[in-house]
Amino acid sequence: MDHFPTNWGRPRNDAFDAYATYPIHQRPYNGPKDSFADGVQRTQQPIVTGTSVLAIKYKDGVMMAADNLASYGSLARFKDVQRLHQVGNYTVIGAGGDMSDFQYIQYILEELSIDEISAQDGHELGPVEIHEYMSQLMYARRSKMDPLWNSLLIGGFKDGKRFLSYVDLLGTTYSASTLATGYGAFIAQPLLRKAVEGREDVITEEEARKILEDSLRVLFYRDARSLNKFQIAAISSAGVSISDSMQLDTAWSFAENIRGYGAQTQ
Repeated sequence: MDHFPTNWGRPRNDAFDAYATYPIHQRPYNGPKDSFADGVQRTQQPIVTGTSVLAIKYKDGVMMAADNLASYGSLARFKDVQRLHQVGNYTVIGAGGDMSDFQYIQYILEELSIDEISAQDGHELGPVEIHEYMSQLMYARRSKMDPLWNSLLIGGFKDGKRFLSYVDLLGTTYSASTLATGYGAFIAQPLLRKAVEGREDVITEEEARKILEDSLRVLFYRDARSLNKFQIAAISSAGVSISDSMQLDTAWSFAENIRGYGAQTQ
């Protein structure tokens, strides 16, 4: 038996409840259902997130760095996440923001690389092409009100030219000799600019590595969503090299004599 009086036929007026069944029930839908429809959701806000990615140009190419932490809110949940991803033979992409969206981006770029290899036309995707593709993808998703919640740094070296650029969830893009995402854009970027700008063609790989490690150390001290476990990627004429996870050397002895805040001494 149908227990919904509003399904019993006309007369029916949604503005006047003739059968005193307020609130008026909706007609039950008995048509075909997609069993997965209720499980498909869009990223309305970032959930598991990565923080800063740093990148600089040096005389032989581009160097990037990111820690291995993915935070669930303020919980340091996953401590072995690789946020630097190689794309092809010339490019590395580093991501801050939502890690599930970054996994989707990795999948999309893998499919793009397979299509490019399958074409067998003698061309390979370089950092310029990857950046252009990502800028269009991010802007298209933003225009659909379904953004990929990431800030991306794209660095590479091809045909003797260094490339380093930024793209975010709005499709905003810009290039510079030093770039940083997340909290690093406020804390690390001034340090990187001071150390690198005007010296891009003289900084060695060892100096570039030290600059990034020093900046990551400052971020670990100051950014509550960072970790002292990190990776560094170097992209040069020799190819792409992404290091294994390393530990920062940190010192907290300066905190022993801190008592309270401001003028407090005890």
